[in-house]
Amino acid sequence: MINISNREKIDIRDKKVTVIGLGMSGVAAALLANHLGARVFGSDPSSEFQISDNALYLLHHHIASETGLHSDKIYDTDLWIISPGVPKDADIVKKAQKIGVPIVGEIEFASWFTDAPIVAVTGSNGKTTTVYILSEMCQSEYVQSIMGGNMGIPFSERVLKEIINPKQNRVFILEISSFQMEFVQHFCPKIAVYTNLSPDHLDRHGSMDEYVNMKLKMAKNMRDDGYIVFNADDPQLTLAVEGHDAQLAPFSMMRTGMTYSLDSNHINTLSGNPLIAVDDIALPGKHNLSNMLGAATSSNLMGISDDHIAQVMKTFTGVEHRLENVATINDVTYINDSKATNLDSVTVAIQSFKKPVVLILGGRNKGADFRLLLPHIKSSHVRDIISYGDAGGQISTAIGDAVRSVQVTDLNSAVRTAQSLAAPGDVVLLSPGCASFDQFSNFEERGKYFKSLVVEMGAA
Repeated sequence: MINISNREKIDIRDKKVTVIGLGMSGVAAALLANHLGARVFGSDPSSEFQISDNALYLLHHHIASETGLHSDKIYDTDLWIISPGVPKDADIVKKAQKIGVPIVGEIEFASWFTDAPIVAVTGSNGKTTTVYILSEMCQSEYVQSIMGGNMGIPFSERVLKEIINPKQNRVFILEISSFQMEFVQHFCPKIAVYTNLSPDHLDRHGSMDEYVNMKLKMAKNMRDDGYIVFNADDPQLTLAVEGHDAQLAPFSMMRTGMTYSLDSNHINTLSGNPLIAVDDIALPGKHNLSNMLGAATSSNLMGISDDHIAQVMKTFTGVEHRLENVATINDVTYINDSKATNLDSVTVAIQSFKKPVVLILGGRNKGADFRLLLPHIKSSHVRDIISYGDAGGQISTAIGDAVRSVQVTDLNSAVRTAQSLAAPGDVVLLSPGCASFDQFSNFEERGKYFKSLVVEMGAA
């Protein structure tokens, strides 16, 4: 077995490494391990086309794998690199732990092989947007930012490219999910950014306490030369980050005395000088203002100038699948918010519109109580709700007669129904509040499918 207790002494050359899960992160981890001289074997119980295609791709790189099952060969190994899709209480994990197999996640594994500073962003909402803003802010003459992680580009892929083509002044900006922190040993960002904490993935973690504990593992290895940048407007988060060795760097929409503070018209620097007028910020929405403050605080710690930070705020317009304006057809605006996989994201979305909203909710429930949406729906401009997918019945029951609601089977039917219900001046908003896995492999696929349906309607 590989001794992973000391990162500086980890050597995987000629060691047997098993990769559990052959999605994007698993393939990237396998390629990195193979490049570093390990004898890699991949395993995935799925027989879906994409997994089989990934296995064939690995074979072209002389990496053996199996699909459609986990054979006993997975236990003949010196190290496991496990997909974030496999929970820590899975039977195969328990068996591997029982026989002493070291288990790490892809983020942890990749972090062993780079000394570039890492800015790691997590939270229940706003992660992806904050990562994209941060990446633009940290793209300067002195810092070269590289995005990766949970936003769709595996960290292992980025680290392998760095090994092959090293560059100076590189910093990794990573989006980190709670799943990715279940098997952490040495992972240690220079800056850990926490956007907020709200109930999410409780079907996986079992309780809010466990969910928060997974989020906090990102900061457990940090010392006093690191920084925890956190949303001080979130009382639960403020309490959770206390007691760590890293220095605390709060940001806030309501408090003064921060690196950047907000008044009615401007974001101001700590010295009180205006950084930018709020009306000059390109990305709309109160929640995005908070994301901007978190990204700006982190960028300031990276030595980025106020002028460059302000320029990004003036020009950054958003991220695909997050309140993305797809098209306006017959004076009905279609908005793709497929990345809204929890109720907090839905709440933010419906509060962003002053026009009547036809809201599409559905997918696979992650343990949320949809009744929690009721007060937000009643105080918003939501006029109709269309529920679909695995959670369609739960949503319909929870909504009751709060607003007019219709339950359909799938997203295609939901979009067609929304089109028939919408009147000129309305907004049709896909903000599912659920995981995509009942009908799609990820939220990106769901969002692209929604956009394709809208484009078809526009062409009809």
